[in-house]
Amino acid sequence: MPHATFVRPDLTTFTRLDELGLEVVGQFLACRVVDPDQWCRRCGGEGIPRGSVVRRLAHEPFGWRPTLLVVTVRRYRCGECGHVWRQDMSKAAEPRAKLSRRALRWALESIV
Repeated sequence: MPHATFVRPDLTTFTRLDELGLEVVGQFLACRVVDPDQWCRRCGGEGIPRGSVVRRLAHEPFGWRPTLLVVTVRRYRCGECGHVWRQDMSKAAEPRAKLSRRALRWALESIV
């Protein structure tokens, strides 16, 4: 190759997490939600970050190894009305789901 360029490997793209609105931030598929979600759904006021929670999701396997996503989700509290919410993860998984959308698709394709 006459003009080869080398860039840092992009684990987010390799694991197809960019399609789910997530980005890998650690070696063991530790992820965080990319899109901020700091506006209150009740009154429209700006939310104040109030910590985070960890959500674990089974993801499509790589090779023959099971893969687990450990997603850090920020919590916010509205400064005006006091409403508390978490970042929207609906692109990655349904609320209270244990499988990512990619894992669900992989499982259904395996059955068919």
